[in-house]
Amino acid sequence: MTTIIPAAATLEGKKGLVLGIANDQSIAWGCARAFRALGADLAVSYLNDKAKRFVEPLAQQLEAEIFEPVDVTGEGELKAMFDKIGEKWGKLDFALHSIAFAPKEDLHGRVVDCSREGFQQAMDVSCHSFIRMAKYAEPLMKDGGSLFTMSYFGANRVIDNYGVMGPVKAALEASVRYLAAELGPKGIRVHAISPGPIKTRAASGIAHFDELMNKAAERAPEGRLVTIEEVGYTTAFLATDGAKGITGDTTYVDCGYSIVG
Repeated sequence: MTTIIPAAATLEGKKGLVLGIANDQSIAWGCARAFRALGADLAVSYLNDKAKRFVEPLAQQLEAEIFEPVDVTGEGELKAMFDKIGEKWGKLDFALHSIAFAPKEDLHGRVVDCSREGFQQAMDVSCHSFIRMAKYAEPLMKDGGSLFTMSYFGANRVIDNYGVMGPVKAALEASVRYLAAELGPKGIRVHAISPGPIKTRAASGIAHFDELMNKAAERAPEGRLVTIEEVGYTTAFLATDGAKGITGDTTYVDCGYSIVG
């Protein structure tokens, strides 16, 4: 009979970075709470001074040991966070990237009409910043680790009103596979998490998002939408040693919507 090792279901003693908390409705917040509940020590970012007042109380609830501004479009800000982690902890066990953006005029239009500048900005913020995060995390993950990013079903199927984010998320999921292959020899696992529709501040920028949520709830086998807590539980599990055999794939946390959507 196989013995279940308790250490495989905990994050005690592990250090993690969470990028992308905007408020208490954020997917990143659901993940951060789950990481902390399993015992991890956290570093938390906030976008800018305007966002700080919403994120700081949440970072305090998490007892975050590092709390720094990170605008991935700002010169050197992402690297500065990793420098801080290196100085304080000297290592990193997992990192979550929950960041996406596209200019409203490009997001609400047809993909064929997307501007060059808008496409480049969406790719830089939503995809290439994850690749940069992996680059900075690699030397700190001396004993292996886990990298996470947030995708969506629109990466694989055409979803009404998802627009340019569909191609961008497809590029993100492809990046996950390549990073998993490149970093796997160092024991670093790479995951895309694909939640169903959740009413976050970022998602509110998608046209007719309420309609998209209603359709997803109607079609999902469980007949409901997923919660940020459920996304958090799954992501936290993948960060534990119990998930060491999983890497390079997209994990759907969507009440089954992806199998019928």
